[in-house]
Amino acid sequence: MERLSALVATWLLLPAGLLAANPFAGRWDLTIKAETSYPDWLEVVDNAGKLQVRYQPRGGSVLPVNGAKIEGDHLILTIHDGGKEGSTLWDLNAHGDRIAGVQKAGGRETAQINGVRAPKLDRKMPAKWSKPEALFNGKDLTGWKPDHPEINHWVAKDGELLNEALGANLMGTRKFDDFKLHFELNCPRGGNSGVYLRGRYEMQVEYEEHPEDSHHSMGAIYGMVPVSQVLPRTPGQWETFDITLVGRRVTVVRNGVKIIDDQEIAGITGGAMDSNEGEPGVFYIQGDHTGGLKYRNITISVPER
Repeated sequence: MERLSALVATWLLLPAGLLAANPFAGRWDLTIKAETSYPDWLEVVDNAGKLQVRYQPRGGSVLPVNGAKIEGDHLILTIHDGGKEGSTLWDLNAHGDRIAGVQKAGGRETAQINGVRAPKLDRKMPAKWSKPEALFNGKDLTGWKPDHPEINHWVAKDGELLNEALGANLMGTRKFDDFKLHFELNCPRGGNSGVYLRGRYEMQVEYEEHPEDSHHSMGAIYGMVPVSQVLPRTPGQWETFDITLVGRRVTVVRNGVKIIDDQEIAGITGGAMDSNEGEPGVFYIQGDHTGGLKYRNITISVPER
């Protein structure tokens, strides 16, 4: 009994931060509401009181947040040091599985931030998959629609899905959860595109003049999952891709070579349609960077229940 009392007394003397988990720790699917609303993502790791934070901007790659501190029950993040324009700050408060706050710049509020804890999406690999089904009929854009019809340059031609010039992105009209996706692509020199899985995770397509690193090269899940090896660049030639996505775990096979092997996608990538990671989503093909990209033989298999 005396030993138990001593343990309780010691426990009561511990700093409050050690008695309860950091309420901000974990991954968060966010929506930023400014002049328009857009998806975002945040990850907070509390390593013995030292915060390690990264966030996904509206576009581009996931970035570390070097300025992160706890003030009372608020998490204060310096998202961007704008120099003369001042810093962009996030002031957040977490309650259970929800997080909310404001974005400030130049001393004024510029956006509202709301979010929920990102789902784990821990799912087993299906025992059986359906027979592959065509998502592109090779004749027209049935099953697809541009996000901005007024600047659309996607056409079906000679069995190929061709983006004749930069303009609209092309969205699928059907939503999928877990899947095996197959397609062939032909990326010209200087080309830049991407295939978004569930509309949230971009598999990078690029043959730009200055090649990027393994987190941003052909076949990578942009900024989130690097390729294990960078294969030779073959602009203007047809290549095959086979992508398996189950929950958060992705495998990418390029031209018969496994370049991503059952790796976790931590969160949405730049350009995502939304941050509703627990829901099925559409495919979309990026067309707003460059033209000249061609796709064909797009098929999908889904788990058989």
